[in-house]
Amino acid sequence: MFRLDSSQVFRSERLDRFRWLQHGFGTRLSLGWPDASGLATAKQIHSDGVLVATEAGQIGTGDAIITKRPGVIVAIRTADCLPILIVDPRTHAVAAVHAGWRGVVAEIAPKTVGAMGLEFGSRPEDLEVAIGPGIGLCCFEVGPEVAAQFSAFFPERNDLSARTKVDLAETVIRQLGRNGVTRDRIDTADLCSFCKPELFESYRRDRERAGRMVAAVRVSEEGAGVAPPF
Repeated sequence: MFRLDSSQVFRSERLDRFRWLQHGFGTRLSLGWPDASGLATAKQIHSDGVLVATEAGQIGTGDAIITKRPGVIVAIRTADCLPILIVDPRTHAVAAVHAGWRGVVAEIAPKTVGAMGLEFGSRPEDLEVAIGPGIGLCCFEVGPEVAAQFSAFFPERNDLSARTKVDLAETVIRQLGRNGVTRDRIDTADLCSFCKPELFESYRRDRERAGRMVAAVRVSEEGAGVAPPF
């Protein structure tokens, strides 16, 4: 479950359990959160590229950022695409993932899990995942050329050769499940960015007028004590 705090940032209750972790999913009302000077960001291109952050700043081109460096805030920006935060309670490695439909089809979430294993020794069965607000099944209608690319993830559906609606969050959950991250370790906001203009930016709804929202995660400087607020 997710809760909206006084700074108009959504927090995952699963991730809130870890006192050494600070995280959040920004809204259109949380401008200035978090402090941009402390962020490690990427030039996002709707890819399956995973970057390793060791310091703040724009660290390269890709759509997922992983780190184990205490104090580094890894962050991505969205406006309908799914913001995904991944946390390893055993190694204290973390990730921020930007997953639009192209990234989802390219399996950026499980590839991020794989990168965390290679870089930090993370095991899929240990990971905790929070999927933040993004465009929902209710509003993500696509043409047959896009829908067909989801057929491998929804073998029970016979409508993916026509214009239809696709559930990006459910796709990610199924992909992670195939890679060892069980559904009970995945927290979903179940909030549609298109449906709620009072809270969320949406490129599909507002096109070039849309802003961007930040999702971010950071481990405390000590890697053990209470993480300071952003």
